[in-house]
Amino acid sequence: MNLLQGKTALVTGASRGIGRAIAMRFAEEGANVAFTFLSSVEKGQALEAELQAKGIKAKGYRSDASDFKAAEELANAVVADFGGLDVVVNNAGVTRDGLLMRMSEEQWDTVINTNLKSVFNLTKAATRQLMKQKSGSIINITSVVGLKGNAGQANYAASKGGIIAFTKSVALELGSRNIRCNAIAPGFIETEMTSELDAKVVDEWKQGIPLKRAGTADEVADAAVFLGSDLSRYVTGQVIQVDGGMLTGR
Repeated sequence: MNLLQGKTALVTGASRGIGRAIAMRFAEEGANVAFTFLSSVEKGQALEAELQAKGIKAKGYRSDASDFKAAEELANAVVADFGGLDVVVNNAGVTRDGLLMRMSEEQWDTVINTNLKSVFNLTKAATRQLMKQKSGSIINITSVVGLKGNAGQANYAASKGGIIAFTKSVALELGSRNIRCNAIAPGFIETEMTSELDAKVVDEWKQGIPLKRAGTADEVADAAVFLGSDLSRYVTGQVIQVDGGMLTGR
């Protein structure tokens, strides 16, 4: 359909899971794709080759999104290499789960820095180019946990809730420059991480979802395509839940 034809997108944390699915879908819709990875060098190189095989320009960058200076260097490098930047997807994230009473300062700081500070870092770094163009779409990947909280994930929930508030604030600040900022809140999505969970526990979770199944990374990527394309040109400051109805009525 080429919904993103002619656009340049930057996706963080794209070596696996939701980030990888978004990068692939963007390429399929005609976007040139810049993406980041940190530890999975081989996966990053493989993804770059897969994206290029779809006939678009693609380049992977090894970059730590939680590093303020690195984020600035990344944004500058992407603009220099691609000639512009239209869509920014802040996807990089980690979990360090544990009950609050046992949670270490390191567990807290790691999650807040990787999940929340990284969104500030790259959004700020990309804003100069977006304002210069007077156009752009920023997409932040949050979570339903950021909306409802979750026992054993105080750090993760705080980081994802912070992303939602940040998204709405940026939408208010940059709307007059034709720059949109939205968030996607995935529910229970089947990825490499969830494949390690006990099957019985997973089945119990699925029964609590109105659609009676887990979501896929591709279904999250579809929402990202909508928000990155001109189909959503009058949508900003919103949180789109891709959760099978998990939080309906809350």
